Amino acid sequence: MEEAQLILLVRRAQNGDRSAFGELAACYQSAVFAIVLRRLRNRSEAAEVTQDVFMRALRKLGQLREPERFAGWLKRIAVRMSINRAVRRPRETMFSPESFDAVRASVDMPLERIERTERAGQVRDGLKTLRPMDRDTLVAFYFEGQSLKEMSDRFSSPVGTIMSRLHTSRSRLKDALSDLQPA
Repeated sequence: MEEAQLILLVRRAQNGDRSAFGELAACYQSAVFAIVLRRLRNRSEAAEVTQDVFMRALRKLGQLREPERFAGWLKRIAVRMSINRAVRRPRETMFSPESFDAVRASVDMPLERIERTERAGQVRDGLKTLRPMDRDTLVAFYFEGQSLKEMSDRFSSPVGTIMSRLHTSRSRLKDALSDLQPA
């Protein structure tokens, strides 16, 4: 992206133009994802943190004084948030190869199938309690595997708005699932 175009988009986004921020997000999404993935080494976790990076950037964009430094500023946010996630996640535990034999043998246990089915039912019930836009957003991203760009086209909204909806919808689903749990 040319510097003049970048500066124009950043200034428009700073003035509240969500579609300008959506263009910035679409342009820098793969670079941010690569930065985060390099630190976390987990694709699904990196996708979630990438989305959080853009949410933070959207909230803090007004603090960026030099629009031409947007890329570096965004990279610093990505690095910091990746480090924070890596530090806060539980430590990985090493097991001997023999211990996996027991896991492999117990994969098809009836109780585990029942629990899996029950959890899936709880998620379905939680989705039913959400508003249609929240439910459609989560289903499109997690069950249909649509990219942010595809969802942007489908819902006729900028990528930034889609990321915001995903973040909000996940939070609402989490609340709905906690309400469904017995006391």
